[in-house]
Amino acid sequence: MKKSSSNSESPSELIDARIKELGDWRGETLARIRTLAKQAAPEVVEEWKWRGVPVWYQDGMICTGETYKNVVKITFAKGASLEDPSHLFNSSLDGNTRRAIDLHEGEQIDEEALKALVRAAVSLNAVSAPR
Repeated sequence: MKKSSSNSESPSELIDARIKELGDWRGETLARIRTLAKQAAPEVVEEWKWRGVPVWYQDGMICTGETYKNVVKITFAKGASLEDPSHLFNSSLDGNTRRAIDLHEGEQIDEEALKALVRAAVSLNAVSAPR
């Protein structure tokens, strides 16, 4: 994504622009992930990090939404600590901390399972947040 000529754009506006710029299945998938994260965690805060990655926070990082040529990757910051009974995690499985979900064109998101992961991440963040 091209850098904004103005630093006044909010993270939400930058995410909107990325979705529009992609203009294909990746944008649609990123928009759906965003919607599901907001449904699961209504107090979620959106950020724009690392030269163009949407990040969702609540009491700490929940997940990122990265877009590549052939995949949209949802990386959960503390994914290795989350139960995944629906087996959504299919990437970054060897690490001690993160876990990711790679979505390819035409794949459906198990929306209820993804929302459950987001809620679990929020709960984990709330327990481990400094008081």
